[in-house]
Amino acid sequence: MKYSSPPLFKKGSSALVRFFVFVSLALILLITDAHFQTLEIMREVIRTALYPLQHAALVPRDLIVKGVDLLVTTHLLRSENQALHDKNLKLSINASKVAQLLSENEHLRRLLQLQKNSTIQIMATEILYEARDPFTQKIIIASGRQQNVQAGSPVVNEQGVIGQVTRVFPLQSEVTLLTDKDLAVPVQVVRTGIRSVIYGTPKGDVLDLRFVLTSADVQIGDKLVTNGLDGIYPPGLPVAQVIRVDHQEDTTFARVICEPLAPVRSARYLLILHYDARMPPHPTDINTSEIAVTTQE
Repeated sequence: MKYSSPPLFKKGSSALVRFFVFVSLALILLITDAHFQTLEIMREVIRTALYPLQHAALVPRDLIVKGVDLLVTTHLLRSENQALHDKNLKLSINASKVAQLLSENEHLRRLLQLQKNSTIQIMATEILYEARDPFTQKIIIASGRQQNVQAGSPVVNEQGVIGQVTRVFPLQSEVTLLTDKDLAVPVQVVRTGIRSVIYGTPKGDVLDLRFVLTSADVQIGDKLVTNGLDGIYPPGLPVAQVIRVDHQEDTTFARVICEPLAPVRSARYLLILHYDARMPPHPTDINTSEIAVTTQE
């Protein structure tokens, strides 16, 4: 007569087999998600569901920060109030001159029948936390699709460009900072008008101004601003300052190192720009459409 062990003591598959099964399943999910974005909807659902918990977890931090800010700003406001009062006298004189120039400019535009070629809308937001990936320079802000935030919108503060919105979620958005190695901004040198493109670096501490000829007039201390030719960034936004120029005789381009003008890593409150450049279609696109119409006729 054969005896078998009770069901309580029966063992299933070995731990090693279960380990390989779960590792294989995890690899399959990682590969399919990397190529086909199969879990993107699930991530958005989880982020939306966890948003109240994240907001509640940040309440103690916000209370402490606001309390410290209140104590510090009370003292600063008293000293700044007098400085602003003196500055206000100077600005009032300049404001009258600016108003006169704007009136003359508008009058000349009407005479020449020119229209405004761009519009800019501004939205204020706040940084919630930094992204989890330590190999990128990204932050999460407290504005998303419900606040009409659009991917690609520039993000700035009062000192200059901070970055660009790269991903938009229902209640939050991801901003790639100016110092990220994958972000590029078309700029020009204020002093000479030389146009180029500035990139972040792998370390995220400085910026790399590329495609500058060794014979170009670029000096230490030159300020860089957006040139507006990409249709994404409005022209004239402060970006960076040149801190080093290496002219190498055996290369065509010089190595120009810059530092951001805005506090990219320490900013707290930001502005999102909705910039409509209203650029006319590219001539090659017009010629292509005309050729297509001619072919159909």
